[in-house]
Amino acid sequence: MACLLMLAVGACAPVASSEVPVEARARPIVLGEDAPADVATVALLSRRTRCQGEEPLLLCSGALIAPDVVLTAAHCLDLFGAEGTYEVFLGGVLLPAPESSGRFIRVRKAVPHPGYRRGSHDFDVALLRLTEPTEVAPLRLPEFQGEALVSGATVRAVGFGDTHEEEGSAPSGRRRSGSMVVTTVGAEAFQAGPSPGMSCVGDSGGPVLARAEAGREVLVGVTVSGDVACRERADNLRVDTRMEDFILPFLARPPEPSVPPLALEALCQESCTRDAQCPAGLVCVTGEGAPGRCLLPSLREGHYGETCTADAACGAGGICARLEVAGADACRCFTPCTPPPPEPGSEVPGEGGGGCSSASGMALWGVLALVKVLLERTRSCRARGAISSAFSR
Repeated sequence: MACLLMLAVGACAPVASSEVPVEARARPIVLGEDAPADVATVALLSRRTRCQGEEPLLLCSGALIAPDVVLTAAHCLDLFGAEGTYEVFLGGVLLPAPESSGRFIRVRKAVPHPGYRRGSHDFDVALLRLTEPTEVAPLRLPEFQGEALVSGATVRAVGFGDTHEEEGSAPSGRRRSGSMVVTTVGAEAFQAGPSPGMSCVGDSGGPVLARAEAGREVLVGVTVSGDVACRERADNLRVDTRMEDFILPFLARPPEPSVPPLALEALCQESCTRDAQCPAGLVCVTGEGAPGRCLLPSLREGHYGETCTADAACGAGGICARLEVAGADACRCFTPCTPPPPEPGSEVPGEGGGGCSSASGMALWGVLALVKVLLERTRSCRARGAISSAFSR
């Protein structure tokens, strides 16, 4: 948890605390429209850990390029790193509440391009391997250099970023599409201007599509940046230049051999040495001089017992934790392996402290609330022009 908090703090450390300009906050896939047919465009989220009162946290957008592979921007992983825990959402509406027809899938592995460096949009691309394949038809990848990508061509950006209406702005979380026109094509990236649409905050990692021969759309770009107000310029990484050195080798790589996971009921007794040993996508965390334990992000080691739908079902101070991303058995009552010490002044004579709470339920989730605030601030980080007045979308 300490590492998580430090990551969250560090993500915005270099940025002044001033408010995001109204122009930046109110301009999105500008003048776009809902895109219910673009089912291969997904939302990238930080993994949810609670089953009650936790709104999905949108990090970026992404594009399915294989049944179990998503292409996105590498800077979308800056906050938690490639070792962080993520999930994707397939559906048209994520916020304020996911539509019932949507589907969550956990990310098994996140791999940024080896040439990417934080703070730079060079090689700003990453691949995500999902825990299970989807039935969605992947987007078509370019078959040769420069396919469908020429100056003056009309392209289409799709993403879950903020939406803009003439009478005000709406929050991010709806899949939208907007048309742009290619203005310049470079060796590694291309720029586009409004026509009349424009990508903006939250659309990072989303696909930019162009019409190839026979009218078929091809994935020519990944949204990575643009001008602060989202009015003049969208910067996009060229997908065709990353096919040979990154995308195709990843797609051709055989699946990693499976490892029998530890039994769910044995997590307090059995140690781990790597994430693959942990059930349900838990992570193996080692302390100084202590054996590794399988943990859900933000919780310490513990038991996952009966299924639940709310904290109240888990007893006084209990936590209904999201062990899986979805399903009837996804949520289970969490109990720490060792009850935490009572808070000062809370001891009751003759009774031990602890119970079903984890590190004091209110204290723990207070820390998580702080992390969420910091995460929300990172959205603003992208809108404040960290690199030469451009922002990472």
